Amino acid sequence: MILKIETRLGFENLFRILLAALQRPPVAVMIARGDLGVEVGFERMSEVQEEILLLCQAAHVPAIWATQVLESLAKGGVPSRGEVTDAAMSSRAECVMLNKGPYIEQTMEFLSGILSRMQENHAKNRATLRKLRITDLQHE
Repeated sequence: MILKIETRLGFENLFRILLAALQRPPVAVMIARGDLGVEVGFERMSEVQEEILLLCQAAHVPAIWATQVLESLAKGGVPSRGEVTDAAMSSRAECVMLNKGPYIEQTMEFLSGILSRMQENHAKNRATLRKLRITDLQHE
């Protein structure tokens, strides 16, 4: 089951919706960012999609990053700078949805390269816990 979150109401009730959906797995959440951006306002979109990603992570539910990812590249052969940054941020989700276009194969290759490089960055920047002092006490 894929929960398509595209409205303010859907976002505000995502916790309850997820709890109900998790009774019948498998479940994933699609962040329908185009419609959702109109609903919550583009100035709030970044924090809303971040909250959805964090909730999905906490619930161990895959997130789908959707709506206009590399759209200019897929349709016209050249991405915008904003689309490239957006595609890089999509690495935080488990799945990225692309729309069709005459340059879709080039778009998939481009996205694959971005996601591969971003995966290396995320692994490198992952927070680590400091060494626990209890291990020092065992050797005294």
